[in-house]
Amino acid sequence: MESWPGSAYPLGATFDGSGTNFALFSEHAERVELCLFEGAGGPDVTETRIDVTEVDGFVWHCYLPTVQPGQRYGYRVHGPYEPEQGLRFNPNKLLLDPYAKATAGSIEWDPSLYTYDFGDPDSRNDADSASHMLHGVVINPFFDWEGDRRLNIPYNESLIYEAHVKGLTELHPDIPENLRGTYAGLAHPAITNHLTKLGVTAIELMPVHQFVHDSTLQEKGLRNYWGYNTLGFFAPHQEYSSAADAEDKIGQQVQEFKQMVRSMHAAGIEVILDVVYNHTAEGNHLGPTLSFKGIDNPSYYRLMEDDARYYMDYTGTGNSLNVRQPHSLQLIMDSLRYWVTEMHVDGFRFDLAATLAREFYDVDRLSSFFELVQQDPVVSQVKLIAEPWDIGPGGYQVGNFPPQWTEWNGAYRDTVRDFWRGEPSLGEFASRLAGSADYYEHSGRRPVASINFVTAHDGFTLRDLVSYNEKHNDANGEDNNDGESHNRSWNHGVEGPTDDPEIQAERAKAQRNFLATLLLSQGVPMILHGDEMGRSQDGNNNTYAQDSEIAWMHWDTIDKPLVEFTAAIARLRHLHPTFRRKRFFTGNTVRTGDGKRLNDIVWLHLDGHPMEQADWNGGAQALGMYLNGDGIAGLDARGRTITDDHFLIYFNADGQSQVTLPPEEYAKAWDVVIDTSGVSDRATTLAAGATFEIATRTVVVLQEHAEPESEPDHSVAASVAALTQATVTPAADQRAGDRPTKAPDA
Repeated sequence: MESWPGSAYPLGATFDGSGTNFALFSEHAERVELCLFEGAGGPDVTETRIDVTEVDGFVWHCYLPTVQPGQRYGYRVHGPYEPEQGLRFNPNKLLLDPYAKATAGSIEWDPSLYTYDFGDPDSRNDADSASHMLHGVVINPFFDWEGDRRLNIPYNESLIYEAHVKGLTELHPDIPENLRGTYAGLAHPAITNHLTKLGVTAIELMPVHQFVHDSTLQEKGLRNYWGYNTLGFFAPHQEYSSAADAEDKIGQQVQEFKQMVRSMHAAGIEVILDVVYNHTAEGNHLGPTLSFKGIDNPSYYRLMEDDARYYMDYTGTGNSLNVRQPHSLQLIMDSLRYWVTEMHVDGFRFDLAATLAREFYDVDRLSSFFELVQQDPVVSQVKLIAEPWDIGPGGYQVGNFPPQWTEWNGAYRDTVRDFWRGEPSLGEFASRLAGSADYYEHSGRRPVASINFVTAHDGFTLRDLVSYNEKHNDANGEDNNDGESHNRSWNHGVEGPTDDPEIQAERAKAQRNFLATLLLSQGVPMILHGDEMGRSQDGNNNTYAQDSEIAWMHWDTIDKPLVEFTAAIARLRHLHPTFRRKRFFTGNTVRTGDGKRLNDIVWLHLDGHPMEQADWNGGAQALGMYLNGDGIAGLDARGRTITDDHFLIYFNADGQSQVTLPPEEYAKAWDVVIDTSGVSDRATTLAAGATFEIATRTVVVLQEHAEPESEPDHSVAASVAALTQATVTPAADQRAGDRPTKAPDA
């Protein structure tokens, strides 16, 4: 086959409309062979090897003028096999290009994938692995985006929906069967319409980089459902493509992914990727040789200084990427930039982000990776979300990331769960409701630095959170008792399903309480897919290996009233900037529209007076929060002062109590717009100083009453009692929608 010198940049396989340039980094290699594959599989596959002889700056490269999109390829890399020196070259192992934009085939676990004989780690295994390896694929990079561009939705206007491509779509009856579980299924109107109904502005996809199904799981009949085992940082996971098994559509997962992003953007929804740059699927010294190990092991991985046979493991998965090495950093940055520029994604959530800061032994907020992100004109402009957990000595690193980063706020999750199961710390709860200034304000960040969540993929669903005290993970082959203290859950008296109508009603209300708390807190709310529909995993709080109906969304059994309730709360949040502040509360007084002076936020005792120190420390389990609509700091996009109606929110985690509304200086009257207890016979408008009964374990939201020009329609959108839900009144919608902001007084 004709081969030209080609170029050392860009890395990977790049089709230019005529032929394809191949470039691979390996500092320690002595020889590199590019392997091209033809045939449908098995014994019919033919392999053509081409010596790559051009090397510039440790990048081996060539240009093949006849290679077109759809070509499958891999590498064989020659060099010393000296594990004690960190060198693991073995040309008998076919290797995936780290920059492959697509893959074909699958990994079939076989001893040939390892460089040693099982049972003898010091031996050398020279069996050829090609017939058991997946291949890289040359792709066609050209795509008609039809004018698509990133949406750039501000954080404070965002509502994130964490979802799994397959889990969300596999059982949806309105999605054609051949599209279920795929990127195309995700782009189907059945999904986008549901998301827009909820007011979702961003879907955060669990890992879609090409990942590996662990051999240990497959031996148990399980699969790597979550996908936190990446091998290809540029390639969309091929199993999520509707054309995954079609030889004539090889590599089409790239086009399908782009079509999905384009459809989401057309629906006003951003796409955020959950990415795993802290480790790879090759594991520790006993793991397989699939790509990085055989290409340049010491460049890509952190190795033990006293014995380079072993890997430093900051992730609990066997290895950690060597972010001190320039080419490893380049790999990460090139990957991020590729997904933004070529795939049009809108941001990233970084799994175990603190490990990327490990240049030595401690988490360093100013490590090279974060410095590169800070100065990158592309990556620095998208949404950057950190999971602050670090398995090393640093532990939970909340609040320690650079200013442009946001973070999953695990403290929010724990505090809100504790409050609603009857173990509250009122001061902590108030801090989380107000945006967690104690974590973020010191670094110049704002409330949107806090990604608030009650549930995520790692743990109970919302329905299971209120139905189980213990985990039930028998299907994973694991122990079945983790205890209440870990899950911070409460089953309301019965473990799992029950026919008791009182317990069912309490569980339904508990779900509404969590959703109302989440969506009305300062910060950026994130909902786990299916929580708005009552999705259950039968008490399994760790479905990482459950690619089955245990983890998939069952659309035929959705809780429709809960969907309507979630949509109503989300709409209330969307209409009112007081729930979407750009800046932290100050506690300072501001002049209200009628000339009175009140703090921008006031914490209230249920008897109507502001909270005092004794109230915080007295073991109370209820709290009122006054939000001053004239105390919203900042300006809107047109430079106008942002104002809103005043709101009162009462959170009662205790038994039934009497609430006395504050005096007229707060507002003359209040409309009840949300009551998670489902009470329908209370007056919809209450005067200042009036009293009412707040039900056991309930959230009540009141909005200042405004006299319209004509008599308002106080009827709710549907019967609260019939649907066991609360809704937003049309009158409240109209008032807020007409004036999200107003000009400063003269």
